[in-house]
Amino acid sequence: MVFMPTVICTLLAALWLQLPAQPKVELLWPNGAPGAAGSEDADRPTLSIHLPAPEMAVGAGVVVCPGGGYRALAMDHEGQQIAQWLNSLGVAAFVLKYRLGPRYRHPAPLQDAQRAIRTVRLRAREFGLAPDRIGIWGFSAGGHLASTAATHFDAGNPAAAEPLERLSSRPDFAILAYPVISFTTEFTHRGSLNNLLGENPDPKLVELLSSEKQVTSRTPPTFLFHTTEDKGVPPENSILFYLALRRAGVPAEMHIYERGKHGVGLAPTDSVLSTWAGRLADWLRARGLLTLQ
Repeated sequence: MVFMPTVICTLLAALWLQLPAQPKVELLWPNGAPGAAGSEDADRPTLSIHLPAPEMAVGAGVVVCPGGGYRALAMDHEGQQIAQWLNSLGVAAFVLKYRLGPRYRHPAPLQDAQRAIRTVRLRAREFGLAPDRIGIWGFSAGGHLASTAATHFDAGNPAAAEPLERLSSRPDFAILAYPVISFTTEFTHRGSLNNLLGENPDPKLVELLSSEKQVTSRTPPTFLFHTTEDKGVPPENSILFYLALRRAGVPAEMHIYERGKHGVGLAPTDSVLSTWAGRLADWLRARGLLTLQ
């Protein structure tokens, strides 16, 4: 009678050990985010830290920005699932919970993304990463945030009191999945625009945050994925950004599938669409990011 509970406990412990480790969640701004409107959960951006098994680690990391129109965050299929997929390749993942509209407007989300990149770079040794192998991956409006981080960055402030702020906020590579890109064309996702900038934004600010207009030769190598059937964020968004990258001489790869709705994540239940993750893995491998250096 005593033996059975012992066996059951042993089996449960074994099953528990096989489950993915729970990520460590840390405040992005321990002393409070700039311009914080309060101290509620919505005012406290976080990073969820997902590290691969040490024997698989390749020394690369990615800040992951889930989508949600700058009003919500799809933290499961554009966050947690993405982190697990990256970890399966030996890549560390840092899922960003960034500030959202209408409570927060620009530049709050960008400040959070830049802070996330700097945080990972500062702690690269702790996470087993190379500080020059830190990318950003965004979906939908999170793709807009990732593209903004890839086109609006700085080298850091050498005179800053905080060591983190002395580091560059430039990502070393970018991954954009069905991203919101343009704020100045007929392909604009109005919800993202309104939530980020308000109903009547300054035209100069709209232009500044239309990412295809901000690409330079310093924009990092980029991988883009979209679908022709996407009615929420038309594929022209990715196309415009790809063409801008091409004009600037920035290495880029784009895959546009015929079928597939907006917001599919890795599309694990679609035998065709799910192959896009393989194309991304090929791109990461070709860039040397899946090889320990």
